[in-house]
Amino acid sequence: MVEVKNLSKNYGNKCVVDNVSLTIAKGKITSFIGANGAGKSTLLSMVSRLIPRDQGDVYLDGKEIKSYKNNDLAKMLSTLKQSNNVNIRISIRDLVSFGRFPYSQGKLSKEDWRYVDEAIQYMELSDMQEKFIDQLSGGQLQRAYIAMVIAQNTDYILLDEPLNKLDMKHSVQIMKSLRKMVDELGKTVVIVIHDINFASCYSDYIVALKNGTIIKEGPTDEIITSPVLKEVYEMDIQIEQVNGKKICVFYT
Repeated sequence: MVEVKNLSKNYGNKCVVDNVSLTIAKGKITSFIGANGAGKSTLLSMVSRLIPRDQGDVYLDGKEIKSYKNNDLAKMLSTLKQSNNVNIRISIRDLVSFGRFPYSQGKLSKEDWRYVDEAIQYMELSDMQEKFIDQLSGGQLQRAYIAMVIAQNTDYILLDEPLNKLDMKHSVQIMKSLRKMVDELGKTVVIVIHDINFASCYSDYIVALKNGTIIKEGPTDEIITSPVLKEVYEMDIQIEQVNGKKICVFYT
């Protein structure tokens, strides 16, 4: 379980995250939604210890996240940032192998390579795994980074806009893979996501942010309603039922 207590972050005179508290349950997909500038990515980055907080506390399985050694934390929690840059010419397979560093310290065992190969297969990258990453499309590279996170094999997976640059097919593939990891392996996934329909169809719990604060949170079915989404996005969004899932219609 992740417990966030009174978390705040300011950039200059602007309060980006304002006294946020929430509990992220284990074994669920929790999605952060909201308009641009709502504070979603900043909140996720503080929870994952990528950026410092101005005030507040974050507890991972009952222990303040600041007190974890880097390597110990990396065995429990993996993070994919919104933008990632690796400035060396390496193959997909080598990139994915970086996910095993907390365990191998660069000297990969047979078990480490097994996790690498499984992650590559999971993301349907086997036929191109020897390609250099500078030869990849944006979507292929994004899948490779997600495979790296999967290879890290942590209980907690935090992803900032994982569907960025992906086409429809691979977006569905990623969300199905995350759902499978939660349902079959008991992983805990937290994502920042802009596509409200993916949030609706795959999340267990949704946290809606606006102007740096949580304005609504709860089980997906309680958040995906026209009144709540109007408050979040300041627009009328019609809800339709398709195969038992709530689909948001906002193009009309």
